[in-house]
Amino acid sequence: MRDRYLRFCPNLCLRPFVPPKDRRVKGHLTGDIRRHQFQSDIVGEREVLVYLPPGYSDADTWTYPFALLHDGQNVFDAESSVFGVEWGVDEAAELLIADQKIQPVILIAIYNSPDRIAEYTPFPDPEHGGGEAEKYAAFLLTELVPFLDSKYLLSHRREERAVIGSSLGGLVSLYLGWYCRDFFGLIGALSPSLWWGRRAFITGMAGDPAPEIRPKIWLDAGTHEAWSDINGNGVPDLIDDLRTLKAVLLYHGYEEGEDFMYKEVEGATHDELSWSKRIGDVLTYFFSKENRLRY
Repeated sequence: MRDRYLRFCPNLCLRPFVPPKDRRVKGHLTGDIRRHQFQSDIVGEREVLVYLPPGYSDADTWTYPFALLHDGQNVFDAESSVFGVEWGVDEAAELLIADQKIQPVILIAIYNSPDRIAEYTPFPDPEHGGGEAEKYAAFLLTELVPFLDSKYLLSHRREERAVIGSSLGGLVSLYLGWYCRDFFGLIGALSPSLWWGRRAFITGMAGDPAPEIRPKIWLDAGTHEAWSDINGNGVPDLIDDLRTLKAVLLYHGYEEGEDFMYKEVEGATHDELSWSKRIGDVLTYFFSKENRLRY
């Protein structure tokens, strides 16, 4: 299953781990960004960067919406990114906040580890193992977020809590948001690796009862991420998988443009540069000022 994608794009999903000492943040950060070397009892030491919006103060009497971002070494700085290209989430947030297009938001970038594949997959794949996302979820919900909540003014409202990732990070974001929806109300899945485990996430979601609490979802992929067409319908299998997940959401009562946003991005590939071009739209969809007024 993996080979039908990877033979066309060998870097797709299963990316190399670069030790933290070789990818230190070296100064391409924008805004107020704090670093934490967090020692977890569940997953060991993990590097975490926290972006604080302009005007943030510990003396504020209100809380801030926030987003957890996986593969955190890639989201703020090209120097720390595995492939030397960043998402530029800090720059996107600074501009959108300055233009009053989104609320001030806290962004939490969580570095991956040598166990990335296992931590980002909710079930094993017959060829590649994995399946330890439940442990990763426990780390986030019982250790990291409570620790950061003690230091920063994080919102306690699920409608203001997002989980965002790409590739396997997109898969684990779907898992966390869908099965921990009493905690997360916003899911950003960019180019999610839906092929993992023989498309078991799609199958599992289809078999679930319609949720009483619906997380808001951003779902996308590029048309040039990989090319394989096992069923011969003229559509890349990756896009077929994305469309199947969209159909499942519609089956569960979602309304496109209301509960979820769906994008097939023409010409986009499976890399940080492509994701950087649409992360601003994801932030706007989740954290626009109009959204806050609804709740």
